[in-house]
Amino acid sequence: MVADAGSGVGPGRPAPGNAATLTISAKEGIAEGVVSLTLTHPGGARLPDWTPGSHIDLVLPDGTTRQYSLCGDRWDAHTYRVAVLREPAGRGGSAHVHDRLRPGDRVGVGGPRNQFPLVPSEKYLFIAGGIGITPLLPMVRQAELLGADWQLLYGGRTRASMAFREELTAAHGERVQVVPQDELGLLDLAAWLGTPRPDTKVYCCGPAPLLAAVEAACVAWPAHALRTERFTAAVQTPPVRKAPFEVELRRTGRTVTVTPDVSVLEAVRRAGAEVLSSCEQGTCGTCLTPVLAGRPDHRDSILADHERAVNDCMFPCVSRSCGDRLVLDL
Repeated sequence: MVADAGSGVGPGRPAPGNAATLTISAKEGIAEGVVSLTLTHPGGARLPDWTPGSHIDLVLPDGTTRQYSLCGDRWDAHTYRVAVLREPAGRGGSAHVHDRLRPGDRVGVGGPRNQFPLVPSEKYLFIAGGIGITPLLPMVRQAELLGADWQLLYGGRTRASMAFREELTAAHGERVQVVPQDELGLLDLAAWLGTPRPDTKVYCCGPAPLLAAVEAACVAWPAHALRTERFTAAVQTPPVRKAPFEVELRRTGRTVTVTPDVSVLEAVRRAGAEVLSSCEQGTCGTCLTPVLAGRPDHRDSILADHERAVNDCMFPCVSRSCGDRLVLDL
């Protein structure tokens, strides 16, 4: 998934290391069209720590890589949990998870990493659409643990399709507003967001129409009050530069020419640079690369505007150059 409006990737933060092999210790249906996977180390070893908003790369046996938010107990050092929505119009990853993975199977797992961190605040408003509840679930638990004032607005197609609905309402009562679209219509964002609240952070995850509506409703809110995570890349305008440009790989001393029909990622790989990648759409954050000189044409759906302005990192799978030359720490 994709985070913006204060993503928290952090300029210059390194990409995650190679994927580890974990075992699927449990698989269960938790809502209509949604299954959860519990992952453990084959030898029972402790797993890397994570924070609310983190996600992992799930490397499936057929080589497909997909990103899923961690939605389990962050204090359980030996298990990861993700929830996967079957997407009939998807690229096949969710169908593989639903139809072919079984307890006992082993999968590659990269990360975890967090591009959607929960920042300190007195109050939070969490807004989830469908499977967008997954990164918000650990945030709700963390806000509760810290004694913050919070509310969750949770919309979905039907009650039966809304994962973790019963768990949330049983534990938190009126703090959770469940809005099934077939019963109550769309979320009343004007009522919840019509009046800006300087002491409140808004976290939203869900389909593109929901994010667009929330962003429009938060125009008058303070800068960085809204933080969102996307399932798909944002619509892009044409690149700033149509002509070829050069990319210097500082560590190797090589320089490559990037033509309009080739991504920076593809060009530097041809030159021998080892850059991990996953989505190749500017949504997962795996290929984050430090920039030493030049100004990138940022075309990802992850970095916030203030992070882009620093110009010290980029996602070479989609981003390009504004000028004749870039120097990368590769």
